[in-house]
Amino acid sequence: MLPLIIVILGATLIDGSGRAPIRDSVVVIKDDAIVSIGRRGQVRIPREARVIDARGLVVAPGFIDAHNHSERGFDTDPFAASQVSQGITTVVIGQDGGSPFPVGEYLASLDKNPIALNVLTFVGHATLRARVLGDDTNRLATPAEVEKMKQMVEQAMREGAAGLSTGLEYETGKPASTEEVIALARSASAFGGMYISHIRDEADKTFEALNEAIQIGREARLPVQISHIKLGTVAVWGRSKEAVALINKARARGQDITADCYPYDAWSSTIRVLIPSGRHDDPVDVARGLADVGGPANITIVSCRAHPDYEFKTMEEISKREGISAVDLYMKIVRDGGAGVVCHSMKDTDIQTFYRQPWVMVSSDGGIGGRHPRGAGSYPRVLGRYVRELHWLTLPEAIRKMTSLPAKRFKLNDRGLIRAGYKADLVVFDPDTIIDRATFQEPQLTSEGVKHVFVNGTEVWTGGRVTGDRPGRALRHKKVSHKKAQM
Repeated sequence: MLPLIIVILGATLIDGSGRAPIRDSVVVIKDDAIVSIGRRGQVRIPREARVIDARGLVVAPGFIDAHNHSERGFDTDPFAASQVSQGITTVVIGQDGGSPFPVGEYLASLDKNPIALNVLTFVGHATLRARVLGDDTNRLATPAEVEKMKQMVEQAMREGAAGLSTGLEYETGKPASTEEVIALARSASAFGGMYISHIRDEADKTFEALNEAIQIGREARLPVQISHIKLGTVAVWGRSKEAVALINKARARGQDITADCYPYDAWSSTIRVLIPSGRHDDPVDVARGLADVGGPANITIVSCRAHPDYEFKTMEEISKREGISAVDLYMKIVRDGGAGVVCHSMKDTDIQTFYRQPWVMVSSDGGIGGRHPRGAGSYPRVLGRYVRELHWLTLPEAIRKMTSLPAKRFKLNDRGLIRAGYKADLVVFDPDTIIDRATFQEPQLTSEGVKHVFVNGTEVWTGGRVTGDRPGRALRHKKVSHKKAQM
């Protein structure tokens, strides 16, 4: 069989490095790799090639989502329409302390039954805690249990995990001591892995939580990534410059610390995270928790098995309809099994500050079938709103934050740039029309403006629909010595 050759002709090439665009470019793909690039007239176009006329469009490396939860939807949608329609070609899963395990078995299953995306995974602290401590996770782990979890981290790293993830704000991870996490992080560090964390608090105690993450990285001697960096309560609104200064101080001391950020002023999680004390039946604590995020009007129920009629309504709307206080409504929902919520409790000025840091990359914290619009709209939202409309970032810098920055962070050494010899993960989009369409009421609407997406040289999105091909690969971390160079 003759090799498949595709030429993307006439696009403005933004190569992922942050450098200036190349106008009227030629990109030649052969099988799964980029074989040549340059300006029209400087690159030979093979006669047998399929030529895509991309005049007026941009060609860029495929986007690498640094924080993704699509593993929950691969079985129902292996074509990953909500992801590839954004230009995402690689997802980094196993986040917030929850991951597939054993990692080797999971990656082998992707080898056997590939999807449309490349997949890299972390090993989750909460997953290990639940396996070792069983149902009794609301306590410190014993030394023997920590040792067992360390062995499991080592197993996962040998099998290809990128490092250790934690979700220390969640109930399984919250009881863990800092020392427990350091011990497990050291096991990841021994294999050249990194530590990625939904830190212990993204609200009133954000700064204490950031310092804990910095301590874990310092004592375990491994790189740190702050997941979906945010300031999520009234008390810390407007303090993004202080958070940046705290991280920059650690970076100046030689620590390797980065972060990712999604482009929305609302987070999504379980309703129980609203009450950091864990006293979900204490009216005083509940009232304080609701006030901390700006009140019940800022909290939308997006999934509730016991009360499906609550879905996509705010707690304020529901409490008025039922004639009870928002505090009583909260306690009722928790007693009845809980709910998923979207909470509008961040400020655009803080998001802007974070995105303008060279060490902050774009992520979605979403995935297939999610009930937050970030799952279907994050990358076009950055390009359409933050670049084209608000001018927070230049287009080359935004693309860098979506491509080479995460590729370097996760040691994906043949992705994230348009270079000869690199894998042909590419997105072709219209810079004048690209925009998200997903809303909080219709969170799965696909975005506009992405014309073609290639994963390992195979087209997975064109003409506003998936192609049905599944060329994605399971990506495995390889042990390397830790370098001191920072992102």
